[in-house]
Amino acid sequence: MISKELLDILCCPLSKAELVLDGETLVSTDKETRRLYKIEDDIPIMLIDESEELSIEEWQQIMTKHGKAF
Repeated sequence: MISKELLDILCCPLSKAELVLDGETLVSTDKETRRLYKIEDDIPIMLIDESEELSIEEWQQIMTKHGKAF
């Protein structure tokens, strides 16, 4: 599990936007990039090349679930 302290200092390496913890992933709050970063063995994989770009619909669902405005 990612600690709140770590989550508070991490940001999206592509857009520098805030991240939200969604299950075993971190999701950028940036609407333009919509990056999803996996967490493996409690270690966030923050490499842009290994991240995924979410569809706008998937990203909006995650942002709504976490109370983030878009």
